[in-house]
Amino acid sequence: MAQIPSIDDVLQARERLKGYAVVTPLIESPALNALAQGRVLIKAECLQRTGSFKFRGAWNCISRLAPDKAKGGVVAYSSGNHAQGVAAAAQMMKLPALIVMPEDTPEIKKANTRAYGAEIVTYDRNREDREEIANSIARERGAVIVPPFEHAEIIAGQGTSGLEAIEQAAERDARLDAVLIPAGGGGLTAGNALAFSAKSPATEVHTVEPEGFDDHARSLESGKRERNARASGSICDALLSPAPGELTFAINQPRLAQGLVVSEAEVKRAMVFAFEHLKLVIEPGGAVGLAAVLAGKIPTQGRTIAVIASGGNVDPAFFAEILRSR
Repeated sequence: MAQIPSIDDVLQARERLKGYAVVTPLIESPALNALAQGRVLIKAECLQRTGSFKFRGAWNCISRLAPDKAKGGVVAYSSGNHAQGVAAAAQMMKLPALIVMPEDTPEIKKANTRAYGAEIVTYDRNREDREEIANSIARERGAVIVPPFEHAEIIAGQGTSGLEAIEQAAERDARLDAVLIPAGGGGLTAGNALAFSAKSPATEVHTVEPEGFDDHARSLESGKRERNARASGSICDALLSPAPGELTFAINQPRLAQGLVVSEAEVKRAMVFAFEHLKLVIEPGGAVGLAAVLAGKIPTQGRTIAVIASGGNVDPAFFAEILRSR
């Protein structure tokens, strides 16, 4: 297992990201506060460069690559958001990028990844192993693998979103009782867990996942890494990692409160609410934290809750269908 990053790594990542990543806003809505009977602060990572938090970790990793180690470029495997973050960071560093993506990835994520100049190789997530495919290609090309979450520099980069949220809340005299974080492989959660445990230790850190893919919730309960029974079948395509990462779980287990789980109906309701009241387009996987608040999965009355809206890369036709069906 790789070395666990520290809060110093997160602080250094923030310096590295200055001028490249967006300092995303922390949004507060009277309508949402009224429903929650408390304060809910939305960290809008859907407004980040490439449309998700993933650019943070990708840039923190790729910008540090030594030229002699990156001659063959970079290779990543991703359901879409990490793909775009890696593709954008590689383009900025003038490096070739190849991304291994599931065949069922939303077309907007494939198109955006190609628009950053990356090559795409697709695979069947139910029958093939994306890591094996990526490792084989990287060996052939002499390229560097940039994993989506099992990497200290990736985790440290993602943690910068938590640092920002803590400081932005303090500017409003808000003491955060809890933060809700969408969890796939656990990289965003791990980075935020490092940030919150160091800078806001009284804040409870919760993962949020879709029903049927609640590996973090089950792992936190059992004390060991649990796997999902299936690899696909949720609208939350960004959160379908088979299990928590070894490195990310080592960080998260001692620092997290319990995991929360939401239904697809609750996710769709959150997406509609965000569009109507927050004027944000949030993809299904990015909306699970807001869904947990709206569905009463965590006490909110008289409390201040931060929610990471992790991405906004949703297929336009699918998003329109959700809005029409409300």
